[in-house]
Amino acid sequence: MRTPEVAATWQVASLLICYPDQRLLDTRPLFRSLVDALPEPAALPLGRFLDHLDATPLAVLESSYVDTFDSQRRCCLYLTYCAYGDTRKRGVALLRIKQAYRAAGLELDPGELPDHLAVVLEFAATGDAETGRRILLDHRAGLEVLRLALTDAGSPYADVVRAVCATLPPLGGDERDAVARLLADGPPTEAVGLQPFAPPEYMPVREGAR
Repeated sequence: MRTPEVAATWQVASLLICYPDQRLLDTRPLFRSLVDALPEPAALPLGRFLDHLDATPLAVLESSYVDTFDSQRRCCLYLTYCAYGDTRKRGVALLRIKQAYRAAGLELDPGELPDHLAVVLEFAATGDAETGRRILLDHRAGLEVLRLALTDAGSPYADVVRAVCATLPPLGGDERDAVARLLADGPPTEAVGLQPFAPPEYMPVREGAR
């Protein structure tokens, strides 16, 4: 894809992966116009997801979102959680991402974690594309695990992640190995008694926290 098409894909995906509300539904015509102009690898999956929004009542969309992302460990939208779970390494990874945002001039709202997929995509689309792309590539295996988990769960959100993955290079050998390990074992857990390396405000929250 060309750079503007990649940015448009990231922008649309960042909004569609957020908790659904009436404003999201009201914006569907704009989404549709943007998606129709994208290349097929992004346009097809995003178009299917927009069809899902058209056909599903808001109350069902809301409950489905909670059931998918707040109740299933493998469907976590926080990119560092997939790789590091609730461990001190995740705290360091969160701090590193937040520092990258700050260097690019972005300050997050208090309590907003920097590794949420919607935040990373918004930053990549409208802030610093190179840095945002690097963050996505650093968590390429986690994105693939999320896509597979959503696909296995029969979730329409798999198409949103599928479109994001279409903007990135195919998985390399090491990344495929990482995906296999994560699928087999899930996110790692921390040994009892270890102290975090990062400040408490950058340490992980439990899945589902916003």
